Amino acid sequence: MKHEGTLLPMIAFALVLTAASATAQSYTPLYTYPDTISNTTGVAAPALFSQGPDGELYSTIQSNGTYNSGSVYKMTTVGGYSLVYSFCSELGHCLVTGTDPWGGVTLGTDGNLYGTTATGGADGAGTVFKITPAGAWTKLWDFTAGVTSKHLNDEGDPYYAPFQAIDGNFYGVDEGVYSGTYGVFYKITTKGKLTAYPFNYADGYVPNLPTQGSDGNFYGTAQAGGGATCECGTVYKATTGGKITKLHAFAGYPTDGTRPIGALVQGSDGDFWGTTYQGGAFNEGTIFKISASGTYTLVYNFQYAQPELLGAEPVAGLTLGSDGNLYGVTEIGGKNGYGTIFQVTTGGAVTFLHNFCSVTGCADGILPQTPLVQHTNGKFYGTASGNSLCCGVFYSFDMGLPPFTRSPATQGKVGATIDFLGQGLTGASSVSFNGTPATSFTIVSDTFLTVKVPVGALTGVVSILTSTGTLLSIHNFKVLPVVTGLSVTSGTVGTPVTISGSGLTQASKITFGGVKAVFSVTNDSTIATTVPTGAKTGKVAVTTLGGAASSAATFTVTP
Repeated sequence: MKHEGTLLPMIAFALVLTAASATAQSYTPLYTYPDTISNTTGVAAPALFSQGPDGELYSTIQSNGTYNSGSVYKMTTVGGYSLVYSFCSELGHCLVTGTDPWGGVTLGTDGNLYGTTATGGADGAGTVFKITPAGAWTKLWDFTAGVTSKHLNDEGDPYYAPFQAIDGNFYGVDEGVYSGTYGVFYKITTKGKLTAYPFNYADGYVPNLPTQGSDGNFYGTAQAGGGATCECGTVYKATTGGKITKLHAFAGYPTDGTRPIGALVQGSDGDFWGTTYQGGAFNEGTIFKISASGTYTLVYNFQYAQPELLGAEPVAGLTLGSDGNLYGVTEIGGKNGYGTIFQVTTGGAVTFLHNFCSVTGCADGILPQTPLVQHTNGKFYGTASGNSLCCGVFYSFDMGLPPFTRSPATQGKVGATIDFLGQGLTGASSVSFNGTPATSFTIVSDTFLTVKVPVGALTGVVSILTSTGTLLSIHNFKVLPVVTGLSVTSGTVGTPVTISGSGLTQASKITFGGVKAVFSVTNDSTIATTVPTGAKTGKVAVTTLGGAASSAATFTVTP
């Protein structure tokens, strides 16, 4: 088996950065990870954290647990550790549950957590699983490692947890198992049907997990492949149908980055932001951004050297904060050589916020490899992986940002039940969708409530009024339009037509066979319009701030 993967050498080099250090923020080590059977903490990239409905943070450890084959675990926001599930209870080659869960877990709209094991399973090439917060485990897929008789092209060796897209399916990547395979972008349903879309070398080799953009497409990086000269990795775009397109081939040192690691994130400016582990002017990594159309900008060159002693070699990508800034970690560098936490604005200003190993014995942690996650309490949380000697920790990092609310779902129709995470929800007295109050919501716990999208709900910020203040959603919630009927299904130019449906209040365009019509919104469920000059026989489509919908019936334009 091959492995280009996300494991990185924990070696410090002497290298320079050009941004000024900032005064240390509020950093708190909360828990020290014990060593596992592998003589490490087992906490390593990419190990995503996800906030569960109970307000706790869930992830995976690669080599601990009851059977020393990895586990799902959770942490409270004050550092209370709990084991949720241990892999390989069947022992042997872990042919049922799998082993080596590197990728952490992601939260689905059903309240369950989803992840992968990199090895084990029926064909030894890894698995996809879901697990409840209480620890009830279900296997969704066994990767086949290209077993000829199965003809699936799914390959295997998945190092990232898949994530749920707006179509309700989960999407992920694997590295591929054998020489001559370059990795796979895949879609898997909640019932376990997987469709694989293999990479070719020109589009990228060893893909990292993509993110879904506001246009519905997926954007990610691959650690190698691309250009015929450098083969330093790529930025790729993928559609829900699996069409993979190369947007950028990294050119490498000294003009560009090399070996991007970690997921991209769409910034508040609409561009996709990421990091490379190496390359750039000093060959110690870069920060870059790229537009959906492929306009690429090298934003920052990492360098660790005297006299500033700043961070270098980022391996975890970036996290978008509720303040619109991006946050990340470097595995090495900083004043003590063991890594940093940094911030970058969408204007490209980089500030180093914390140096690891800032106390005697490095009890605050060393060598951070995993991405930061922002909890709805406003604080960031992460891990420092440590090494065989010490110093693997779970920590919080407080930038003083206010609490907020977040939903696993980013869109929904009127009448749909939507989950929201937060804190202090026991005393919630109202929930509003961009100013439109919900008439029905249920407080499940202090950290979790459900609400029905109300009639007249508007795309925008969701607000929850609690006894201690108002929580605002970190992302806009899109109210999806629905067209349920037309008052008539044929007519000449000028014929009045009433469109019925829901989520129609913010309508911005009506078309008949693609031709725009004049219209007026009567209420959230009704739009009055007329057949426009030049109208063509076809569907009647409604576009709102929340999306687009079309009539089931074809409207026939008569002479």
